[in-house]
Amino acid sequence: MIQRLVFIGLMGMFLLSCEGPKHYDTLILHGNVYDGTGTEASVLDIGIIDSMIVAMGDLEGATADRIIDAQSLAVAPGFIDMHAHLEPIMELNDCESMVRQGVTTALGGPDGGSPWPLRAFMDSLQVKGVGMNVAYLIGHNTVRRNVMGLDNRAPTRLELDSMKSEIEQGMLDGAYGISTGLKYLPGTFSKVDEVIELSKVASKYGGIYTSHLREEGLGLLAAVREAIQISAGADIPVILTHHKVIGKPMWGKSVETLALVDSARAQGLDIQMDQYPYTASYTGISVLIPSWAMAGGQKAFKERIADQRLKDSIKQGIIFNILNDRGGGDLDRIQFAKVDWQPDLEGKTLKYWCIEQGLDTTIANGAELVIQAQLNGGASCVYHVMIEEDVKRIMQHPQTMIGSDGRLVKPGMGHPHPRWYGTFPRVLGHYVREEKTLTLPQAIHKMTGQSAHTLGLADRGELREGLRADVVIFDPETVIDKATFEEPHQYPVGILYVLINGTLAVDEGNYLNTRSGLVLRKH
Repeated sequence: MIQRLVFIGLMGMFLLSCEGPKHYDTLILHGNVYDGTGTEASVLDIGIIDSMIVAMGDLEGATADRIIDAQSLAVAPGFIDMHAHLEPIMELNDCESMVRQGVTTALGGPDGGSPWPLRAFMDSLQVKGVGMNVAYLIGHNTVRRNVMGLDNRAPTRLELDSMKSEIEQGMLDGAYGISTGLKYLPGTFSKVDEVIELSKVASKYGGIYTSHLREEGLGLLAAVREAIQISAGADIPVILTHHKVIGKPMWGKSVETLALVDSARAQGLDIQMDQYPYTASYTGISVLIPSWAMAGGQKAFKERIADQRLKDSIKQGIIFNILNDRGGGDLDRIQFAKVDWQPDLEGKTLKYWCIEQGLDTTIANGAELVIQAQLNGGASCVYHVMIEEDVKRIMQHPQTMIGSDGRLVKPGMGHPHPRWYGTFPRVLGHYVREEKTLTLPQAIHKMTGQSAHTLGLADRGELREGLRADVVIFDPETVIDKATFEEPHQYPVGILYVLINGTLAVDEGNYLNTRSGLVLRKH
């Protein structure tokens, strides 16, 4: 009899649990739910308790501390930024410029640069509090600089072992993989064998490899092949990060780079891409200077410029790059973004600076000013050197995810690239609604489920019971970026609600600064 009563009691508890709770912390009603897998929307309700999605379906009659009526709105997993510059995060830990885009998780440490030591940094960030979830890669350039400075040479066996040890420490600290910036110092001085050896360490711990390719202009195809070689040699998934085609001579070559990706995947290699939805890039003005001229750092550069023969060679290299690479063959395509030594140049072009200096607007004079800018301490620039056809073709490829390549920013800080404020709403508004480049389910998948799967984030990236409540609710009819190259400091519109780990971070379009993010660690 006692056993029968216990059985009946347990069955009652089971049936009660199957019904699910009737009261939630947050209840999202009547939304067009895109679950992040790429499938069409279903009209569902979502019940959230603490940081978790605990119920989905028809939750009519349930109560909640906060009810959001999402009728006619799109409900999606929180967006995952696959390439984020989080360097100012200790000062801008609210992460407002990204959260307002619907970003709930961002991957930092790209292009070969990362915090070091990583564990101590992440511990401090979690204590400080952070506005969104953040994860990190360990940077090859950071590790190489730690061990070898800016030396233009191959590492010794002892130095290689030291770099491998630092990569291993980064992975044990919780990094999701290794990043390289083979266009930048000191990564540009490395050979492929070095990169493969270091990537093997990240692979051993289940990490990924993301690469700012060695070249994105004339040498693009060889650089893609190098990344594929690294994937094969290190047995590691590779992401061609912020994949693009730079410079007039290469426009249209995305046909060939995407064919290389498809061919490598057919051979069993895991090659993917991420991309920002703009026809302009952003980086330091030193990208126009031959890398050999920057070996040893700024002091060595100044010494080379003082030697007229070396200066002439450096200038010819800059002229070549302006004509064929980041310069796009036109001084008006190089736009100053951050100029500490002359802030009134921010937003202006290299052509403008020539005119201001009383110089003819020739490529040679532009090259002279590039040298002067670097001697002054460098500058950051926007380079208008891509075409829409390549952007759309790369975006439509099934292996392309979305990454802003954006830096955390506050209104009034320099003259940034508009991607810092507008990447994800631009995909949704411009490339989905206006251009029909992607369908809405495709776009959301590239921002959520595909990225989460790539990183191994099993508890995020989709809307399912039992997963973390990272959710973005937006109006598909109005969502759009507002930031422009002329007026970049503008937040997007149409992102109405953002929940991060179950806590509202954006409510009816208003940013709340709840700092409910977590510092994610792979292990």
